[in-house]
Amino acid sequence: MRLATWNVNSIRTRVDRVTDWLARAEVDVLAMQELKCTDAQFPALPFHELGYEVAHVGFNQWNGVAIASRVGLDDVTVGFPNQPSWAKPGDEPAVEARAIGATCGGVRVWSLYVPNGRELADPHYTYKLNWLAALRDNAEGWLRDDPSAPIALVGDWNVAPTDDDVWDMAVFEGKTHVSAPERQAFNAFADAQFTDVVRPFTPGPGVYTYWDYTQLRFPKKQGMRIDFILGSPALAARVSHGEIARDERKGKSPSDHAPVLVEISR
Repeated sequence: MRLATWNVNSIRTRVDRVTDWLARAEVDVLAMQELKCTDAQFPALPFHELGYEVAHVGFNQWNGVAIASRVGLDDVTVGFPNQPSWAKPGDEPAVEARAIGATCGGVRVWSLYVPNGRELADPHYTYKLNWLAALRDNAEGWLRDDPSAPIALVGDWNVAPTDDDVWDMAVFEGKTHVSAPERQAFNAFADAQFTDVVRPFTPGPGVYTYWDYTQLRFPKKQGMRIDFILGSPALAARVSHGEIARDERKGKSPSDHAPVLVEISR
């Protein structure tokens, strides 16, 4: 099974690019983030025409996550237990469209769009840390209930866990994505037995999944590695290949992220 994750940065803008890549890369399951549309606006037909079922959740023009699968789409769950809520000043707190899970070809897949955090002093930063902690507690519980479960936690984590995962640490000093608490929150998933199953196939510095649209970051190779596939022990043992489809950041109207893909043996 070929499983991939991609922050598409507006599915309505990039549905043709996404479905074209699905066909070319022979992807069986694709987790998507940052849909930027409501459920009613999601362009499901092009996926259905390719033989994919799609589960998605989007409440407004922000956030939004989805899973497209051609190997089954069962037990769809929107959000995880105790997922933290967020509210702008003056608004009622609400759970955002940042997590959706489904069982695809026997693998439990979670498409995740971790909060950005914005600035270290911003309340959104605390929200981000709480969100990661709640997800980690759930993930640990899932494995406690079934240690042999094949689980994939995939998506845009908005954390660069090592200095090699950003093009210049000096540029990020005092900013989010690289702070010690964020990295500790990410590394806590390893303590819960979830491992980065792509990095062994894509080692070294300068290997990124995101390049900002501004200041020619992509041609200058000034990126960040913030999109990951974390696997439970049972899943990690079955991963035979991993890659970052960097070329999908090229061309007309690309997302600012590239897809991340693994092959999972039966």
